[in-house]
Amino acid sequence: MEQILDETFEKTDFKEKPLTKGEYENCIFRQCDFSNADFSEMAFIDCSFTGCNLSMAGLTKTTFRDVTFKDCKMLGLHFEQCSQFGLAFSFDGCILNHSSFYGTKIKKTVFKNSQLQEVDFTDCDLSGAVVDQCDLLNATFENTTIEKADLRRSYNYSINPERNKVRKAKFSLSAVAGLLNKYDIDIDAKN
Repeated sequence: MEQILDETFEKTDFKEKPLTKGEYENCIFRQCDFSNADFSEMAFIDCSFTGCNLSMAGLTKTTFRDVTFKDCKMLGLHFEQCSQFGLAFSFDGCILNHSSFYGTKIKKTVFKNSQLQEVDFTDCDLSGAVVDQCDLLNATFENTTIEKADLRRSYNYSINPERNKVRKAKFSLSAVAGLLNKYDIDIDAKN
């Protein structure tokens, strides 16, 4: 596999000419279009993606180690297909709607200022994760471990504490209703 080190890729449309298969280490990708790209069996280590479109990219056996995504459009990605060995990334200002983290172990992952609408976190380990100012509308939490996770500044989530591990997780009082949705009760915040 070809190894690419310390390269910067800027304003490139990889729909026209696909990214070379290989291992990318300490590379920077700015405003690149990877929509529908095939990242299968590629590796990204200590890389950053800023302002990129990665929507619907294929992630079969893709390695992400210490990768940052900032202001990226990442619709419909299946992170459960990634290589799970050393899987580590963070997201800031990203749109991850309709993506899946099913069964992944992504402890201490940071999601900041991101849209996580209809994202699947079923069987996911989010222990110690920071989910800060994120929209979790219709996100699925089923048998999810969110112990010691911080969701205090996130909103629109619905998490059933009986079907998820929530011990020592942090929630704000204003959004705690998201833990009671299954009971179909009305909560009056005015009193």
